Amino acid sequence: MDIHVSYSLDVLLDKKLLEKVDLIVPVWTAGNITADQEKGLLLAVESGVGIGGWHGGMGDAFRGNPSYQFMVGGQWVAHPGSIVEYEVHIMKPDDSIVKGIKDFKMKSEQYYMHVDPSNEVLATTIFTKTTVPWIENCIMPVVWKRMYGRGKVFYSSLGHARADFDVPEVREITRRGLLWAIR
Repeated sequence: MDIHVSYSLDVLLDKKLLEKVDLIVPVWTAGNITADQEKGLLLAVESGVGIGGWHGGMGDAFRGNPSYQFMVGGQWVAHPGSIVEYEVHIMKPDDSIVKGIKDFKMKSEQYYMHVDPSNEVLATTIFTKTTVPWIENCIMPVVWKRMYGRGKVFYSSLGHARADFDVPEVREITRRGLLWAIR
C-alpha cells in the first residue's frame, strides 16, 4: 500500500488525489471541517472511495456536520463512567469482519452514540451498572458497516487508547474492517 498522511483537511479539496485513493482513515476528533472540505470527502466516498475508522477519530469528528454523521452512520454522545469494564457481543458471526471472533471483554471508554438504524451492526455492547441509570440495559452498536453511495463505510467505537489494540479481537476487527472498506 502507498500511504499518504495529511495533517490538514485541505487534502479533501484535492479532487485528483481523492480519485486515486482507495481508503480514507480519518483520525480527527471533534474539530471543524469547512463546507468545501466536507463536500470533497462526501463526494469521494459517494463515488466509491472507502472510509473506515474507530472511536473518536471518526465517530466524534465534526460535531456540527450532520451530513458527515449521516455518512458515518453515527455520532458519539457520551462515555458514561469514563473507563469501565464491558463486554462486546458479536451479532453477525458469519460476516467476514467478525467471523471466528467470540464475544470479548474490554476495559476502556464505552461509547454511547446516536446511530443510524440502517447500519449493518456487527457487534454491540450493553450498558450495565452505569453512572447514568436511565440507559441501564441499553444495547448499543459498537461495530458496523454500511454503504454511502458506492463507498463502503466501516466504523468501530473501540480504540480509545493504543493499548485497546493489544486486545486481539479489537486489532483483528479493525484490520478486517479497514480491508473490507477499501475500494
